[in-house]
Amino acid sequence: MSTEDRKFGFETRMLHAGHIPDAVTGARAVPIYQTTSYVFDSADYAAQLFDLKQYGNIYTRINNPTTAAFEERIASLEEAAGAVGTASGMAAQLAIMMTLLEPGDEVVSSQHLYGGTRTQFVHTFRKLGIEARFVDPDDFEAWEAAITPRTRLLYGETIGNPQGSVLDIERLAAIAGEHHVPLAIDNTFATPYLCRPITHGAHIVVHSATKFIGGHGNSIGGVVVESGEFNYHHFPTIAAPSPAYHNLRFFDTFGHHAFLMKARVETLRDTGACLSPFNAFLLIQGLETLSVRMDRHVANAQAVAEFLEGHEKVEYVAYPGLKSSPYHEAARKYCPKGPGAVFSFGIGGSDKREIGKTFIDSLNLFSHLANVGDARSLVIHPASTTHQQLSDEELEASGVGPGMIRLSIGLESTDDLLWDLDQALRAI
Repeated sequence: MSTEDRKFGFETRMLHAGHIPDAVTGARAVPIYQTTSYVFDSADYAAQLFDLKQYGNIYTRINNPTTAAFEERIASLEEAAGAVGTASGMAAQLAIMMTLLEPGDEVVSSQHLYGGTRTQFVHTFRKLGIEARFVDPDDFEAWEAAITPRTRLLYGETIGNPQGSVLDIERLAAIAGEHHVPLAIDNTFATPYLCRPITHGAHIVVHSATKFIGGHGNSIGGVVVESGEFNYHHFPTIAAPSPAYHNLRFFDTFGHHAFLMKARVETLRDTGACLSPFNAFLLIQGLETLSVRMDRHVANAQAVAEFLEGHEKVEYVAYPGLKSSPYHEAARKYCPKGPGAVFSFGIGGSDKREIGKTFIDSLNLFSHLANVGDARSLVIHPASTTHQQLSDEELEASGVGPGMIRLSIGLESTDDLLWDLDQALRAI
């Protein structure tokens, strides 16, 4: 059997996909091609590159060999047609919308979203003449009702942030298919190791690679992944002549790679939100230990969630790995290895904002910061930080109660994490 016929396992692909040892130096690790631009062999070759008739490197804002290795590896792990790296997860979301949408178009989205995503959808997209409609992700009649002739995309998160809801991707993909619109899924919390949305019918997957993919809190990056299965022949932005690229018809020219090509040579080129080669290199290092880290993240998260659920000072724990969670069965279906390592819980008491602050200040091992997906355990109290401008009533309405604590469980010794949480709870 040749290597072309062999279906390699996840761990093999996370170590090898997208790269072979450097032909000139024999370097085993992916080199950092820290360059802005590339010499063209001839004038004709340059013309072919710019006319998209030849594959090659033009300018690092569009593509780069280090970034390409990262993109191909992610695409392999997500079982996708390809990927485009971006400067951040927010830039990846923007790339999807700028590639697909025109003024007057609409997006229907789950309301269980990362706060920055919701802000981008509501305020930034409104400036571009694009409207986002938000629905309860579990109410599929609401999804149907929100779709109009101007709807161009359905959007959700595999694991909602911070509610811990698990999206029924297959059911939503069926709705997307009926209405001939693509389904995009933010798979940041699950990573391709725990869930691969494309295998459940999603067309586009987005990651904040800053989180678990990088895994060490040292680099910001994002990536857009596409299945190659959606037929964009009726999308004007993909199928019609593109005035931004000498009237090229991307769908006619590139077929199932049309979306990714347009995202790269138009959206990335014109927004400038490219992934740096050095950050691509660091993200590749993260990918090479992804499965090992995620197994440990999930094991620790399950132990912490079970401990907190039994603690007398804890009101609730919103972790789909618990049998008490309404999303437990969905988590077993979509994330059979475990539903990630980010979840929230609530502390009881009368003045929950002050109680939350006391709890945070009493922790020793958990780092108090606004990020998730680090090898180290992280914590934040939204009511006293990211959402402090909201009243208690507004917090409840947004699904972020005044006593909510969000945890991102790291790789430390399990007993040490339980000790730290227990002593901080008893300090209240």
